[in-house]
Amino acid sequence: MGPSVLRAGDRARRRAIGNLVHRRVTRFAALAGAASLLAIGSSGMAQDSGRADAGQAPVDIANPLVGTAPLDNPEFIGNAPPAGEPLYSGLTSPGARLPHSAVEAAPVNSNVELSYPWGVATPYYYTNPTMIGFTGGGGPTYGARATPMLMPIVGDWTVPPVYTEAWYDKAHEVAAPGYYSVFLDSFKTKVELTATQATSLMRFTFPATERAHVILNLQGRGGQVEVVGDRTVRGIIGDRNDNDARDGRYFVAEFSKPFKRFGTFRKAPGNARGYGIGDKDVQPDARQIEGAFAGSYADFTTRDGERVLVRIAYGPSYEAATRRLRQESPDWNFDRIRGAARAEWAKLLDRVRVSGGTEKQRMLFYSTLFQSFASPRLVARKGEHFTDTNGKTQVASYDRYGPVPFWDTGRNQIVLLELLEPELTRDVMQSELDMARERGFMNTSFHGDNAVFLYLGAMRRGIAFDYAAAYEYLRKNALDPKGPRHFLDEYMARGWISDVVPDRNPSPPHADGKAGAAKTLEYAWDDAALADMAERLGKPQDATLFRKRAGNWRNVFDRSIGFVRGRTEDGKWFTPFDPAEPYYNHMMKEASGWSTLWLVPQDVQGLITALGGRAAFNAKLDEFFTRPYNPTGICRDCTGVIGQYVQGNQPDQQAPYLYAWSGQPWKTQALSRRILRDLYGSDAAGYGYPGMDDQGATSSWYVLSALGFYTVDPASDVYVLGSPIFDRATLRMGNGKTLEIVAKNNSATNLYIQSATLNGKSWTKPWFRHADIANGAVLELTMGAKPNPAWGSSPADAPPSLSRH
Repeated sequence: MGPSVLRAGDRARRRAIGNLVHRRVTRFAALAGAASLLAIGSSGMAQDSGRADAGQAPVDIANPLVGTAPLDNPEFIGNAPPAGEPLYSGLTSPGARLPHSAVEAAPVNSNVELSYPWGVATPYYYTNPTMIGFTGGGGPTYGARATPMLMPIVGDWTVPPVYTEAWYDKAHEVAAPGYYSVFLDSFKTKVELTATQATSLMRFTFPATERAHVILNLQGRGGQVEVVGDRTVRGIIGDRNDNDARDGRYFVAEFSKPFKRFGTFRKAPGNARGYGIGDKDVQPDARQIEGAFAGSYADFTTRDGERVLVRIAYGPSYEAATRRLRQESPDWNFDRIRGAARAEWAKLLDRVRVSGGTEKQRMLFYSTLFQSFASPRLVARKGEHFTDTNGKTQVASYDRYGPVPFWDTGRNQIVLLELLEPELTRDVMQSELDMARERGFMNTSFHGDNAVFLYLGAMRRGIAFDYAAAYEYLRKNALDPKGPRHFLDEYMARGWISDVVPDRNPSPPHADGKAGAAKTLEYAWDDAALADMAERLGKPQDATLFRKRAGNWRNVFDRSIGFVRGRTEDGKWFTPFDPAEPYYNHMMKEASGWSTLWLVPQDVQGLITALGGRAAFNAKLDEFFTRPYNPTGICRDCTGVIGQYVQGNQPDQQAPYLYAWSGQPWKTQALSRRILRDLYGSDAAGYGYPGMDDQGATSSWYVLSALGFYTVDPASDVYVLGSPIFDRATLRMGNGKTLEIVAKNNSATNLYIQSATLNGKSWTKPWFRHADIANGAVLELTMGAKPNPAWGSSPADAPPSLSRH
């Protein structure tokens, strides 16, 4: 079935949730009682026949709407959001794009110029009932920043930011890899979007009218807009010292039909806010304008069903943008470009084939695999001009990518890239190295200094690169207090970072502070990876230094209470301290003490010892997943909860897999199944995420866990086993070899591993190394309805750890 055809299941689902278009999903304030740790259930989990959707290609199963909706079961939401704010969804976009492309043609139904309800400029929220426009580009992170925004309108229109909104019916919304379509009921107009790597193409199908318009504006950042001839609008997007436009602030938008009339506008003369009738700066027949919300309007007379197309490209100059249009969109053949986009996605998604599971599980799997390739974003292909981090124009000598969001995707998605796209990984590493050469330091992301995970992980997986050159900048980050590691001088002097009670927000969740305890854990994790990398590069003194620092997590572990805890400047533990309270920056980072405790992936065995041994560790971990989540403070990011566990944010996403170290891997098997079942797609729409995807991180967790393994430490070469939801999965790795995972006797209730073989030999470990699969492998698991405590539980079978035993 082609991607333009609504699947029967989607039709039924969308009819059932049609009322969501006109109202928000009702959420109860009370948190339902926590389910037991090993609650399995069978709702919606019955296995169906083996072959995936009667031979459907993965590209036709993937649905980009997955991730755009929030969860709606109070049991999984926690106490977020604060009153007057919407709950976080995955904040993904259903727009049309190619893998890793910085250009995305996307729908916009959230007016971020008036409200920033999620903390990030996401363009689309599934339950919002009206559309305000469509963007032809995409920033490095979230697409509502992309400019210009275009809107087809029939009849009267208003000057942005008072956008002319259009109602749309979910039953007439279609999303597929490389394609998006929606019918605007208010204007009886169909909108279709597709894209190439560097251009976006929009197709508007109007009714018969003398009052068809296409409104183009630059949003609040403003800039310059110019109408050229009777078919082109071009402009320069306002500079905010960022990279929101694809490697350049210039854009060219060409129309397939000449304008009947045209003009320019801005919201008010100069920078005045504007309040009422007659104060907008609308100039009929004008060709140029500059300012906030600067834009143009084009008028048309259309026949019923007449199509008006717009193609858009960006660049460091008008000439470069026009050249991209001529190279990638030389004609108005929308269907050809859409077909090429579909083929590009098919080539990538086909690398992973699954059978078994349910139709919904296969849809969620390929949809999350699709979203996993949201980053990093391509900046320029080899031979193209681009603007570097210093504002200089260069010619790319390889495919240049933008920054990796290391704190997010560095925990799991980069491993997926190393497995499936080693050539792209090499270009990404080169891009990061060249950005380091331009800036003087290696990029970090938000919190921590996790770039080393990318380099060491790729090194251990055999991807060729100049790792010695990268190491020099990673080392500089770790040793130079002028670099991006905040409070590094304090960390180096005493092995931990103190904290303060913030002057503002004096009660949880403490939006200010140093996040001292969490930073100490992050830096210790980074240092463990640096020690390994230094040793591999023949730098024993560095290895000794960083290996000692890798144990600094102990300096913020309070043995008297068994939790990671913040310390004051004089070294005392912060009092009072409630590990169930979530904090944004005080002691912890977007997490509670419960969530932060498990952030020692480099030394799980050391944490087991610190907590009193295997039995005490397991009791603590059991309590983590069963103690009800009921804090005083509200952490917007802390959604998708099971007990104190928060799937919707990064700090504790590895925690379900830690039972592999403590001799109870069957609990990992049960938990991974439960998370996949309850925290993804369990909402009325079937598209819900437990929290922000953060450019592919939450999606990658689903992909890896659904296959049956996860990377607790992405810098290592170890994969920890969970419980695969498919009977058979085949990964065609980037080196041409194949990893096949077979789950015999698998079902919704038969989720426990009874025994295993790897390449025909008995396998008793709840983990494997990359070397075990690098040349191709068959991992066969025999599943059953009850745990097998004898399998994978021996201390000798535990995964490696910095302090092994």
